[in-house]
Amino acid sequence: MVFFIVVLRALAACLITNSHYTGVYPTDLIANGGLVGDVLFFAVSGYCLFNVKTSFPRWYGKRLARIYTPVLLITAVYFLLGQYAFDQQQNFVWWFLYPTGYHFVGSIVLLYIPFWFVGRFEVFRKRIPWLMGGGALIYLIIYILFYDKSYYHIDNVREWMIKLLFFESMLLGAYFKQKEEKYRNHFHWWLPIVAVVAFSAYFVSKLFFSKYTAYSYLQIVNQLLIFVLLFFLFWLFASLDDKLERLPKPIKKVISFISAMTLEIYVVQSVLIALIRPYLSFPLNWLAITASIIIAAFILHVLCKYIIKGVEWGIEKIKNKIQKPKEEKSK
Repeated sequence: MVFFIVVLRALAACLITNSHYTGVYPTDLIANGGLVGDVLFFAVSGYCLFNVKTSFPRWYGKRLARIYTPVLLITAVYFLLGQYAFDQQQNFVWWFLYPTGYHFVGSIVLLYIPFWFVGRFEVFRKRIPWLMGGGALIYLIIYILFYDKSYYHIDNVREWMIKLLFFESMLLGAYFKQKEEKYRNHFHWWLPIVAVVAFSAYFVSKLFFSKYTAYSYLQIVNQLLIFVLLFFLFWLFASLDDKLERLPKPIKKVISFISAMTLEIYVVQSVLIALIRPYLSFPLNWLAITASIIIAAFILHVLCKYIIKGVEWGIEKIKNKIQKPKEEKSK
């Protein structure tokens, strides 16, 4: 895999995990960056899944197996440990099928469906910017006519509106894959400056709209700024790909290790943070929580790898048994 994508995936995992560390740092202002990590994840997915070659059932089934194996396993474990429980709204279907206790899962399994059409058919692949423009127009119309602008909540990942931002991020990743020759390894001195300015502007907008509710009708600016930030972050890291490839091997191994189990890191962390946080002070709490997340994610990652391989082996064996009698009959 292209290494700048590996770096972005690891960065996204770190940002999302960091945003869940409320009550860990001396100030919760440090526990931020979750939505930036989310849009990076979706953009990386769009980049990696562009140019679909297989049928929808096969392609979607493979995606679902990768997503749901760790989700089902860790959810079952946390139920057995008494950390999760059913109620009237969060029943068996909610926890184990859809949307699950993880907002990323509820969004990605839904957005995979329209993205398959984008990646599969040339008519859509050639018009990625037009699709992004159309998505932005739909977003704007919904925001103007239907969105509750009385308070700041546009970056709430549990709201349905955020899925439009996530799909736009997938399309942006697909665009970078399509225009790889234009952006990859073409560094410009001003790119880091623009990325830092965009990063600062986005977080200032979060603080501003959170504090000054009278201006909440303008909160769409926050989403525009995060999309601009995503664009320049992706461009910056793509332009540095050759330099990232030359990083020392130990550093690359750490980055690749985190990147390979980003989903597992995401699904194990909430319970572990809640369990450890009350008993230690900073920085011991940070060290203990981070170490426990990495260890648990690694164990889950290894288990899921064996489960998926076992299921694939079983399916292949069944196919061979069905196919063999047919071949004998044809002879």
